[in-house]
Amino acid sequence: MKKTAFKESKGSTELTKKMIQNLEGLKKVREEISRVIVGQEGVVELALIALLCEGHVLLEGVPGLGKTLLVKTLADTLDLKFSRVQFTPDLMPADIIGTSMVMQDQSKNFNLSFEPGPVFANLMLGDEINRASPKTQSALLEAMQERTVTVRGERHELPKPFLVLATQNPLEMEGTYPLPEAQVDRFFFKILVNQPSESELETIIERTVGVNTPVVEPILGAAELKTMQLAVREVVVPPHVTNYTARLILATQPDQDSASARVKQFVKYGAGPRGAQSLILAAKARALMSGRYNVSLEDIQKLVQPSLRHRVALNFDGLSEGIVIDVLLNEIISGLPTDKTRPEEIS
Repeated sequence: MKKTAFKESKGSTELTKKMIQNLEGLKKVREEISRVIVGQEGVVELALIALLCEGHVLLEGVPGLGKTLLVKTLADTLDLKFSRVQFTPDLMPADIIGTSMVMQDQSKNFNLSFEPGPVFANLMLGDEINRASPKTQSALLEAMQERTVTVRGERHELPKPFLVLATQNPLEMEGTYPLPEAQVDRFFFKILVNQPSESELETIIERTVGVNTPVVEPILGAAELKTMQLAVREVVVPPHVTNYTARLILATQPDQDSASARVKQFVKYGAGPRGAQSLILAAKARALMSGRYNVSLEDIQKLVQPSLRHRVALNFDGLSEGIVIDVLLNEIISGLPTDKTRPEEIS
């Protein structure tokens, strides 16, 4: 990340001025993560954007690519509490959210005491979420949405910040319970974790099979992170960027006149308002991380795939033809006018 140089604009406030001091810390966070995580710069950037936007992430990739290590390293560098749950078919909701237990106090009286589950953490990794039963999935996804859990009629607030990074394996389909469409939509991003390159694989081997392995140090804390999360909300979105985003979302919907022939032929349903909200908010975070107080069209275009790939579903024809949603999204971007007659972005 290059050194940021903010310009004063209508969006600048005391909050964002304070946040400038923390951006250098965010740069150090990325440098610290790179000491442990080899490659995957794009994945790390998207994870940080999601964290700044208080959004949950669905990670998809084969086992052994460092997804667990990434989340643990992110938690360590931000001095946040980390937990991990391996989802299995016999996992129960209480194994995640916690349960009430009968405890005996010093007076020999018996009382119900709440024992919090692993969801009471700042960063929670849900490994292979699609292996748990729908009932257990729903318990986690409710906690993600409400940021509270209810046990025996009593509500318990989750820690702040609270971010779930859930993984699913794209290859192993037997014994899985695919997430319902409405629940997948609750994830802010869907990030694809790819195999390392040859040089990256060599570096991984050199770093991990020796005596000394890299250890990260805390760089930022929860207070600094909260400041940055608030500052993201203040980034300016020019009207023409909002209009472009709205047209882009509608272009993913097959029943719209603006949809392309391929979208109408292969798409079952497209992205909706939640997709638009996620895309704009993510673009705000990307702009701020780049040292800008305003969102550009490039910010939107760079974040279309992680924001929308899980919000666009193929129909039978699309599945049988092997249509790739990311390719379809790129086609939509290429065919969508940017409407340059609108005012230029704030500089």
